Amino acid sequence: MMRNIALRASRGLGVALLFAACLAAGPRGAAAQDAATFVQNLGNEAIHVLGQSVPPAQRTAHFRRLFDSDFDLPGAARFVLGPNARALTPEQNQEFLTLFREYLAQAYSKRLAEYGGEPFRVTGTRQNGEETIVASQVQRRNGNPVEIDWHVLGRDGRMLITDVYVDGVSMKLTHRQEFASIIQRNGGRPDALLAALRQQLAQAAPARSGSSSEPMPARQPMSAPQPMPAPQGLAPER
Repeated sequence: MMRNIALRASRGLGVALLFAACLAAGPRGAAAQDAATFVQNLGNEAIHVLGQSVPPAQRTAHFRRLFDSDFDLPGAARFVLGPNARALTPEQNQEFLTLFREYLAQAYSKRLAEYGGEPFRVTGTRQNGEETIVASQVQRRNGNPVEIDWHVLGRDGRMLITDVYVDGVSMKLTHRQEFASIIQRNGGRPDALLAALRQQLAQAAPARSGSSSEPMPARQPMSAPQPMPAPQGLAPER
């Protein structure tokens, strides 16, 4: 699903998130380690987390926990909305955060099984202000290596991933551009993005049944907006 948003990000972006997914199942002692060891452990653990034998609902549940626990998801949500966040109420911004988290969990968990077991290694680090950028590489069986830069920030005694660059492409910037395009095609109304995400996730709801994790919290529909054209830019997956 969500092809018009996610497919511009390279398939390598899915690789990066696959190796991040091990955080949700692995030990939480990473805050005491340096950023390079933190990221290396992601790769070392990845083959034990996701693979072709893991049911889709379990993969999606795993990614919900991942984005809740180990990514700076609120910061990413603010970035991808950009100035459009000011046109939304606090309640709408909170709803976007919930929708964005579920969108990421569903969109990326579907594309990861084929990468289980790919060789992974850290190749270097560099500082970028308060963040440490950890360079790494995934050696694919049938293709060139994927270069992945992890932006890692220490906060409140733990490490958080703030962004992932795959072959030079930022995850956050990719979604910011895609979401801005959807808003622009719907008359510049940020609430059109919320409506599109709600519709997309509702269509995918049957795939979430049987998940081993707690479901995404139910949300009451927001106050009815004024009539507007049907949202564009989010199309069902075929």
